[in-house]
Amino acid sequence: MPNNSLIIPCYNEEKNLINQFDQLLTLPSKINGELILVNNGSIDSTRKILNKLSKKNPQIRIVNIKKNIGYGHGIICGLKIAKGKYIGWTHADGQTDHEETAKGFKLLEQNPYPKNLFVMGKRGKRKLSEKIFELGMSIFESVLFRAVLYDITAQPKIMSKAFFNTWKNPPDDFSLDLYAYVIAKKKKLFIKKFNIRYKQRILGISSWNFGLISKIKLSIRTIFYSFKLYLSIKNETKK
Repeated sequence: MPNNSLIIPCYNEEKNLINQFDQLLTLPSKINGELILVNNGSIDSTRKILNKLSKKNPQIRIVNIKKNIGYGHGIICGLKIAKGKYIGWTHADGQTDHEETAKGFKLLEQNPYPKNLFVMGKRGKRKLSEKIFELGMSIFESVLFRAVLYDITAQPKIMSKAFFNTWKNPPDDFSLDLYAYVIAKKKKLFIKKFNIRYKQRILGISSWNFGLISKIKLSIRTIFYSFKLYLSIKNETKK
């Protein structure tokens, strides 16, 4: 049984998968476990490329989803079948190097209390507009949940499978990163952040980030979901 499981959701990422092909092949050994690649309803050649990867390395497993319900749904489908004691996810767009994701798993494995740890990346150099956007969301979420939350969408996210098994109704969309971070805080897990080099996407097209308008729409959706999550946690604590 693998010690670790890494999930990477892929939606129309054929160009990035081709570019990362050799790196993905060796990734299972670097994370000391299995790699689960989720074809999240792609309509390009993503599925074909993923099948080639799995045939070349038995530690690479594939999940095929017919219709793209959302980023979070794809990750959750992968997490549910993960065999590792410790699990995590990152993007397929190449903005976070997979070598650095492997470092995140090592940080967890080297900790004397890995089940009480929530590991996530901390992005370095970014565009000013991205920093302003992230700062605004961080302030809002920190005030709402009365906990320090920053760089919320940074990758990777790594944790124990036992922690994942406590989740209730996680979101199917990009709010999954927020949900995992908030629940980790509420359960008093120790948040361990490590520096990662953040790169701009150079291949393929983002499924959500098309500029300022898309960021505003995402912010509005996230704000609505944040209040929903806040009320859910509040009601849960009353029981």
